[in-house]
Amino acid sequence: MTVGKRKVAVVGVALSDCGRVDDATPYALHAQAARRALADAGLDRSRIDGFASAGLGTLAPVEVADYLGLRPTWVDSTSVGGSTWEVMAAHAADAIGAGHANAVLLAYGSTARADVRAGRRTGTYAFGARGPLQFEVPYGHTLIAKYAMAARRHMIEHGTTVEQLAEVAVQARANAALNPDAMFRAPLTVDEVLSGPMIADPFTKLHCCVRSDGGAAVLLAAEEYVRDCRTDPVWILGTGEHVSHASMTEWDDFTVTPAAVSGRLAFERAGVTPAEMDFAQIYDAFTYMTLVTLEDLGFCAKGEGGAYVEKGRLRVDGDLPVNTDGGGLSSQHPGMRGLFLLVEAVRQLRGEAGARQVRRRDGGLPRLGVASGTGGWFCSSGTVVLGTF
Repeated sequence: MTVGKRKVAVVGVALSDCGRVDDATPYALHAQAARRALADAGLDRSRIDGFASAGLGTLAPVEVADYLGLRPTWVDSTSVGGSTWEVMAAHAADAIGAGHANAVLLAYGSTARADVRAGRRTGTYAFGARGPLQFEVPYGHTLIAKYAMAARRHMIEHGTTVEQLAEVAVQARANAALNPDAMFRAPLTVDEVLSGPMIADPFTKLHCCVRSDGGAAVLLAAEEYVRDCRTDPVWILGTGEHVSHASMTEWDDFTVTPAAVSGRLAFERAGVTPAEMDFAQIYDAFTYMTLVTLEDLGFCAKGEGGAYVEKGRLRVDGDLPVNTDGGGLSSQHPGMRGLFLLVEAVRQLRGEAGARQVRRRDGGLPRLGVASGTGGWFCSSGTVVLGTF
């Protein structure tokens, strides 16, 4: 489908150094990822007229653009947590389609792990205590606890088991084992997940994402730029975004996330169905996020996520490969991981994923994939459907 008046493609993707990076600033990681994405596309920096970033400094797109030597005429600083980057990609595609920009760079970088290690910051237990959050934070309602409560609600209503949740972590680790850049690659068992220290019931440590450093960059461009790029285009076929609540008391159903809306919109606008997807890249700060997002995107019925994730379906060679790089549970998670989902999706569609490359049943490369990010405590979702046609 055409977004606006022009088709829009991802023409460059890259990661900075990731994992344990003790000797770089967040700005440096932004720049490293951006340079690599431009080199990947084969486009000169002068062609970029749009820039989007969030999560760094006081005025993220201004400060980071200045650091990168960019003077964009279109900017976006949308900040909705982990789904930020899928929402930004949607906004950038709309802008390019309408002719308001020609080439938009999305960039992110964080030293979340190194900052904690060096004592420059502490662990993030909550986003703040103002506004609606003032009614939750004083009672110890941490970010992790919110996700844990939602998981427990799903277990009560649908019979989902903690073993099924653990399977998500086990299969993410199996995919990470195929990724030389993943932080953790050693095999993992359900028993090992369950026997770890309790963080927030029912989540033990390995139900939770890793803390890492790292950056990513994605370059989107109008269709007429594609002929000047060194890479094959990956087209933005459809997008959707949705926000649902600010506080847990305003969330109608803990077992239904904003992805139920953003996913439906993205698939409808792309003119495809979940059954046609060759893989899915899903935000996985916690195991429950993967399970419930699979339901809400339509890969299985509500309440059937537990049964769906069993029997290796999420592995690279499974029925629906999910988080093929190892995800936030095993590969990397430097704060807001949504941009990493888009990078991995594009690499899969271009056939550049190495040992973790997804193949269709006929042995060919994947043609369709979806990236879906979740932000806050299931407050926001952005979904992007990508394809090579």
